[in-house]
Amino acid sequence: MDLQELLFMFFGGLGIFLFGLKYMSDGLTKIAGDRLRELLDRFTSNPIKGVITGIAVTVLLQSSSSTTVLTVGLVNAGFMTLRQAIGVIMGANVGTTATAFIIGIDITEYALPIIFIGTFLIFFFKNRKANNYGQVIFGFGALFLGLSVMGNGVSPLADSPVFEELTIGMSDNPLLGVIIGGAFTVIVQSSTAAIGLLQQLYDANAIGLTAALPVLFGDNIGTTITAVLASIGASVAAKRTALSHVIFNLVGAVIILIFLQPFTAFMAMIEDIFNLGPPMTIAVAHGAFNVANLLIQVSFIGALATIVTKLIPGKDTEIDYKAKHLDPSFIQRAPAIALGQARAEVLRMADYAQQGLHEVNKYIKHHQRKNAEMAGRYEEAINNLDHEITNYLMQISNRSLSTENSYVHTMLLDTIRDIERIGDHFENIMELVDFQMRNKVNISAEAKEDLDEMVSLTLHTLQDAIYALEHHDLEAAKATEKQEEEIDRMERKLRRKHIDRMNDGRCSGSAGVIFVDIVSNLERIGDHSVNIAQAVLNEQ
Repeated sequence: MDLQELLFMFFGGLGIFLFGLKYMSDGLTKIAGDRLRELLDRFTSNPIKGVITGIAVTVLLQSSSSTTVLTVGLVNAGFMTLRQAIGVIMGANVGTTATAFIIGIDITEYALPIIFIGTFLIFFFKNRKANNYGQVIFGFGALFLGLSVMGNGVSPLADSPVFEELTIGMSDNPLLGVIIGGAFTVIVQSSTAAIGLLQQLYDANAIGLTAALPVLFGDNIGTTITAVLASIGASVAAKRTALSHVIFNLVGAVIILIFLQPFTAFMAMIEDIFNLGPPMTIAVAHGAFNVANLLIQVSFIGALATIVTKLIPGKDTEIDYKAKHLDPSFIQRAPAIALGQARAEVLRMADYAQQGLHEVNKYIKHHQRKNAEMAGRYEEAINNLDHEITNYLMQISNRSLSTENSYVHTMLLDTIRDIERIGDHFENIMELVDFQMRNKVNISAEAKEDLDEMVSLTLHTLQDAIYALEHHDLEAAKATEKQEEEIDRMERKLRRKHIDRMNDGRCSGSAGVIFVDIVSNLERIGDHSVNIAQAVLNEQ
């Protein structure tokens, strides 16, 4: 086989393998839906449960990278503490070995029929559930087809003097193998693909066990790049989670390298006793390494959390998605106090709406992606608080309430809806700016000035409404009403000015549509702000 054919088969097989792995993982995610996120959120109350949940989710997703990204997202959102996240990541390292064991089962000759079954479910069924299962089956078959092609591509390396020298070098210097394994995993962004390749090389006698094991440990270190990339631009807690993943895998690799000779001898003995095939031997070594690493370090989760906290100082989360004040014990004993708790949480939700609109205002002006991302986080926090506070208030409604408390209960439910709608409207504005940037639509300087004026007035109106709600301030509530009337007048005025610009050729049709839609969303935010203020006036 010439070099070109070898490279074509290797990279082609790697491409099919990566596609199959990604396609299968995406299909499993679709089947599981939001249940996996809920599983991570609900069943990680302590690190040990986190470990078990991490194993389960990774086995279901067939991707430790997906579990890691989900975990970093939950930490970033404040749904999971750092200690819980470390437990999940430790579990994910064990769960990802399931794929290596699957690869170790030689069913390559059935890859094409498996792909046909998956294709049949995708193309001949209109049922979405059947399509999702078809996607998983197709991806599973493509994974083995890619392995077969890749294996045929690397098999000539067994007779290559250059590759033989490299494997001898890795046997003599395990650190070289670790570096090669880590670098390859970083490049392909998949430890599963790297370990799959290693299984094929070992199966083709292109690499010995002594050289293969350090590469395997390097693969485990390289997979941490996924968490690092997911934490870029995220909260301090997310960065700490990524760093803990790196430290965990690095420490594990260092420990096992110290005992490399006895570990290699142990694996050679296991291979002989149980007559394991070469791919399964690598899978068992991968599993043994990760389980041993977990057992050694699981007791030090607290210490690891302390270390990364000191290495990356700062506030855990910029936005706390979870409710802080909703104590369920007050619902039974003191419904009036429970209403006060709900009111405090509604104020937090309102503040998020204000902050979100402020970020959108920056996005309109400067087109900085970080502002759009912050606005999106505020909107997600608003949606989550809407769900939690509503559920809390519905539980309170089952209690006997006085007339005054009944009014407060209704007012809070109405206010929650208004705040949630404000979040929807500023998200709409953010999407309009996204459209503007994507399509390179230019808005005239005059239109920008008009928008700036209306956004400022809308922000001030919302601030007065929130102040009125927090302090029961009638003057602030009345000021909100007056400002909302001004917003309505401004909307009509800006629409007329927009038509004049269109007629004079100073504004394009695309820019006009974006401008009018932003103005319309701002006007609706003004309406919901005045609803909050009027609830305060009616309460008094």
